[in-house]
Amino acid sequence: MTETLGIHGPETAPAFPMKRASGCPFDPPPELTEQQRRGPLTRVDIGEGRIAWLITGYEDQRKLLSDPRVSADFTKPGYPSPVKRTSQTSSVGFILMDDPEHARQRRMVTAPFAVKRIAAMRPRVQEIVDGLIDELLAGPRPVDLVQAFALPVPSLVICELLGVPYADHDFFQANSKVVINRETSADERDAAFARLGDYLRDLVGEKQRAPGDDLLSELAERVDAGSLTREEAAGIGVLLLIAGHETTANMIALGTLALLEHPDQLAALRDSDDPALVSSAVEELLRYLSIVHSGRRRAAVEDIEFAGQTIRAGDGLIFPTDIGNRDPSVFSEPDTLDVTRDARRHVAFGFGVHQCLGQTLARMELQVVYSTLYRRIPALRLAASVEDIPFKHDGAVYGVYELPVTW
Repeated sequence: MTETLGIHGPETAPAFPMKRASGCPFDPPPELTEQQRRGPLTRVDIGEGRIAWLITGYEDQRKLLSDPRVSADFTKPGYPSPVKRTSQTSSVGFILMDDPEHARQRRMVTAPFAVKRIAAMRPRVQEIVDGLIDELLAGPRPVDLVQAFALPVPSLVICELLGVPYADHDFFQANSKVVINRETSADERDAAFARLGDYLRDLVGEKQRAPGDDLLSELAERVDAGSLTREEAAGIGVLLLIAGHETTANMIALGTLALLEHPDQLAALRDSDDPALVSSAVEELLRYLSIVHSGRRRAAVEDIEFAGQTIRAGDGLIFPTDIGNRDPSVFSEPDTLDVTRDARRHVAFGFGVHQCLGQTLARMELQVVYSTLYRRIPALRLAASVEDIPFKHDGAVYGVYELPVTW
C-alpha cells in the first residue's frame, strides 16, 4: 500500500536540517543516522509547514538523483528550497536548471575543467601552496589557518582560472559568505547576489573589450557570438566563483582539523610519498566530512513509485549525501576515518548530470595541499581546544570559521 505526501504532511515529521551531536563535529546528526536505519524514505519538516521527502540510503540517492523525473529547477512546484526564493536566486547559473538548458550552459565551461587541463595547472597550484606555506613559516604564531592558507589557496586558483582580479577577494568572499549562510535574510541574500552579479557582469564587459587567456574571456566570446547573454555569462561566473573557493577552502581547513584529531591518519599521510595514498586520503576525507550538509534539493515532476511509497509530482526531495557517505551497506565502519580506504564511490560531489563540474580541480588542489602542508610543517598542531573552534553550523557548506594553529 502506498502513501502520499501532503503539502502539510504529518505533525510528527522531524525538522530538517538536523543538529550535530555536541562533541562530534565530524559526524552527521545522530537523528539523521537514525532515519537511515529506519528506511530509505522519511518525511521531514523544512519549515513554514513545508514537508519534503528525505532520501538517506546511498544507492537510493544515486538512483533518484539520476532519475529524469527528479528536477533541479528551483522554479518547479514543491522545490524544497533551504532559503526563501527571491528574484536573485537565478544568479547562480545553471546549477538550478534542468536539461536541455542546464546541459547547454554547462558544456560552455566544461573544457577548462577537463582532466588534462587541470593536470597542467598542478605546477602553478603547487607554487601557490608553497608560497603561502613560506609566508606561514616566516610569520607569527599562532595563526588562523583559514585566513592565512585555506581561503587564499582556492581563491587564487579560481581567480586565475576565471580571470578575476585576486585584489577583489575580500569583496567576493564577503558576499559569498552572505549567500551561503542559511540564516541570512532574503533581502541580505538578494543584495549580495546583486553585488556579485553586477561585479561579474562588468567584468565580462571588460573581457569583451580586452580578452585574456581565461574562462571569463571565453564566456565573453560567446556573448559576442550571441550564444550567451551577458546576464547568463555573469550567472555562470557567480556560480564558479562561489563554488570554486568556498567548498575547497572548507575542505582544506576541516580536513586539516580532522587529521589533527586523528594523529595516526595524519602520520600515515604525512610520512608517505606515495601519490596513490594521497589520492586515497583526499577521497576518504571527502567521504568522511561531506561538507555539503544541508542536502541536495530536488522536486518530483512526475509521480514516482519508490520503496513502497508514491512520491507525487510536486513533492520536494532532499538528498543528505553526508549520511549517504556513511551508509554501512557500502562503506565498512563508515564512521571511521581511514586514509587507506578506497572511497572513490562517495557521493560528496553529488551524482547524475548535476555532479559537481569542478570536482577534478578540487581533487587536484586537495592533493597538492594534503601532500605538502603536513610534510613541510610536520609539527603542525591546534592552538586551541576543539571545543573552542567555531564550526559553520549555520552554513550551506560545513567547515570552520577559524582554525588557530601553531608548530
